[in-house]
Amino acid sequence: MSTTNTSGGNGGNKRFLFMIVSPNDVPIFSAHFGALSHQTEKEKDEQEHLFQFVLHAALDAVDVKMWKVKDMNLKDVDAFHEWTVSAYITPSKTRFLLLHDGPYEDAMKSFFQDIHELYVKAILNPFHGRDKQLEDPKFSELVHTSAKKLGVR
Repeated sequence: MSTTNTSGGNGGNKRFLFMIVSPNDVPIFSAHFGALSHQTEKEKDEQEHLFQFVLHAALDAVDVKMWKVKDMNLKDVDAFHEWTVSAYITPSKTRFLLLHDGPYEDAMKSFFQDIHELYVKAILNPFHGRDKQLEDPKFSELVHTSAKKLGVR
């Protein structure tokens, strides 16, 4: 799975991990936004694994909530300590998950809508398979640009 990291500032100490998960539960894109403060490489690696575990565990909550809510934006679906998982689901059942360390904000809805538009454009490529990684550098760049709506510098 491709994971990218933004190193431009700490975004007001806000930290995010964004992941796109296919309808078959395959992670196809992942990106970090914000700083991971003053951690060693080992601590960052452990935290990376913990974050991915939390997001994967939240998939069950997303699958339950998507049938109860008529909106594609599911908002907060799960929590782990100070971390909250917000989700957005596309009509094709692709899940966008955002792990963040603060309350849900309206900017997250706008972020999810921007990413949905970018995702649709990316999968319109006839050579892109349903569970294939989104490794296009331009897609990653546009995702990071959209993350500025979340307050990440």
